[in-house]
Amino acid sequence: MASLAAVFRRKLSGKVFHVHVMRVRWFSDSASGSNRIEKILVANRGEIACRIMRTAKRLGIRTVAVYSDADRHALHVKSADEAVHIGPPPARLSYLSASSILDAAARTGAQAIHPGYGFLSESAEFAQLCEDKGLIFIGPPSSAIRDMGDKSASKRIMGAAGVPLVPGYHGSEQDIEVMKLEADKIGYPVLIKPTHGGGGKGMRIVQSPDEFVESFLGAQREAAASFGVNTILLEKYITQPRHIEVQIFGDKHENVLHLYERDCSVQRRHQKIIEEAPAPNISDDFRYHLGQAAVSAARAVGYHNAGTVEFIVDTTSGQFYFMEMNTRLQVEHPVTEMIVGQDLVEWQIRVANGEPLPISQSQVPLSGHAFEARIYAENVPKGFLPATGVLHHYRHVPVSSTVRVETGVEQGDTVSMHYDPMIAKLVVWGENRAAALVKLKDCLSKFQVAGLPTNVSFLQKLASHWAFQDGKVETHFIEHFKDDLFIDPDNLVLEKEAYDAARFSAALAAACVIEKEHSARKENIPGGNGLFSIWYSSPPFRVHHCASSTMELEWDNEYDISGSKPLTLSITYKQDGSYCIESKENSYPALEVRATKLGNNDFRVEVDGVIMNVRLAVYSKDQIKHIHIWHGSQHHHFKQRIGLELSDEDESQHKPSFETSSHPKGTVVAPMAGLVVKVLVKDGTKVEGGQPILVLEAMKMEHVVKAPSAGYVHGLQVTTGQQVSDGGALFRIKE
Repeated sequence: MASLAAVFRRKLSGKVFHVHVMRVRWFSDSASGSNRIEKILVANRGEIACRIMRTAKRLGIRTVAVYSDADRHALHVKSADEAVHIGPPPARLSYLSASSILDAAARTGAQAIHPGYGFLSESAEFAQLCEDKGLIFIGPPSSAIRDMGDKSASKRIMGAAGVPLVPGYHGSEQDIEVMKLEADKIGYPVLIKPTHGGGGKGMRIVQSPDEFVESFLGAQREAAASFGVNTILLEKYITQPRHIEVQIFGDKHENVLHLYERDCSVQRRHQKIIEEAPAPNISDDFRYHLGQAAVSAARAVGYHNAGTVEFIVDTTSGQFYFMEMNTRLQVEHPVTEMIVGQDLVEWQIRVANGEPLPISQSQVPLSGHAFEARIYAENVPKGFLPATGVLHHYRHVPVSSTVRVETGVEQGDTVSMHYDPMIAKLVVWGENRAAALVKLKDCLSKFQVAGLPTNVSFLQKLASHWAFQDGKVETHFIEHFKDDLFIDPDNLVLEKEAYDAARFSAALAAACVIEKEHSARKENIPGGNGLFSIWYSSPPFRVHHCASSTMELEWDNEYDISGSKPLTLSITYKQDGSYCIESKENSYPALEVRATKLGNNDFRVEVDGVIMNVRLAVYSKDQIKHIHIWHGSQHHHFKQRIGLELSDEDESQHKPSFETSSHPKGTVVAPMAGLVVKVLVKDGTKVEGGQPILVLEAMKMEHVVKAPSAGYVHGLQVTTGQQVSDGGALFRIKE
């Protein structure tokens, strides 16, 4: 094989990725042929299940999927060789049901179980059950999961191993009065964190003693719902931190190494949205000590297989502290794969087979830079609350040697309230950070989702921000730069710029919609002779004047807190086949637009001499036509009342009404579809503005619904355990 520095392209999981050639040989003598894994049950769903199956199939290993009622037609079920139904949609009755999963393994003859991440991946009890049943658990030993899964115990072990710790309380006492005293000793602000699990679920930042009790109880409820354990630890909250984690790997022959670090600082709701490897703006000396600390942490618990040691870095002092160890494969593992040129799922399977690691620490390459952006179904202006709905249109950027898209959904699938709202992971590689960032921004502009709100536009803004481009990342990045990342409705200059961009896109969309409808009429003429009424030709025939029409639209700005805007377009059909489109709201200049249909949803559009490619997605829901348009880095969403799409201006005497709310004044609606887990007051209670009224849970995430103003609660009919829909009325506040 070539030298370590050489670079080549090879097939990996059906896609081509950029990797390094090195002298690597997997030694399999320790695993006899009769004991080698030939069939794996993947005890997970979504993109991680699909990703594991791709590597398994490349290695010639058969796969078994498990699925709930909600996932019967999911992509991971289609990707597997076999699939077994394990229960109803709630995770506790399906993907968290160890007995159902073990039964599925027995029924299909699977020799091993890969837990992916989340669900049972960090359950020491499940790992032990697999061992007791004679199944190979593709992960660390149950003892390591137990030691590291209990964050309090893990910190005691790490302290003994000499790994630096954040000041806090990690004891077993959970009495709320005792915890309040411990918080006072630590000093506010404090961080409340579940001792088990991850993903930011159950975490609370408490600024003062007055907030402690409600935050503590909420953290316990969310931890119990997510991980089945409600114990809590407390830590000093570092006000200007970075979140840097180290990928470690061990085998069953006491070899442990690290595969460098990832920076996961950019987060919302304590959950990561952009990760990168290696971490920007750190020295080689800092990287060395970080890696050594991670390896020491793994050795302290006799670790083997994939794991991640997470550190919190105090940017004011430059010190790093052990935060926790994730005893599983991380969501963001692809960025590490891109810079070291290895398939970590393959490593997991081979280590589970008893094979030693293929390389030593000195042989681990570090090439280029990689980013991962998590594409979520979420409502950004509502505080990144999870969203549900149908993927009416879904097209991602093509994969290549430097671009990966990890996804578990297809166009037409439904994102439900039962599971994580992540649609896909976009992973890019470049020779350096600047090159990778250029690629990330380009790929985000080509990522198209319609049918529910997503964070794609927000990610574009974030990736283009000057501070992010300079690598000045920390966990409060979004909060610190919120004025740049969100359009302030009081900033008339920014508001006008956004509205003008929407008007331009609306003109392009109108031309494409007309061309699409014209093509549809022509194709659907009886007899198929291509002849149809001259009144609907292109351009339509009119006597003594050019045909004209109006189009009433509403611009749905999904990443702006200021709400939607009406748009009225006047369209004149010119004799050369182009359109003169003018906005009636103000003196915005008229545009000369010519649209040519290339395919089902692709158009070539010329606007005042400038030619561009445009993609259109149109679908109907609740008597509203939804029109999405993508061009360049722009994506806009418009709504149009069905039945009033186009009308001659001479006959148009009315405008469709897009009401923002059909509820009485003072009504508080559900910010997301979810389950009512707690009602805090009774109907008729006098409350203060900002007082919590009830708690909703969706996708294992709690959201407290508060009174918008002082008054009396009226019409509170929801009860604990009730499902509510997004936008459904919950109660009113009467003065």
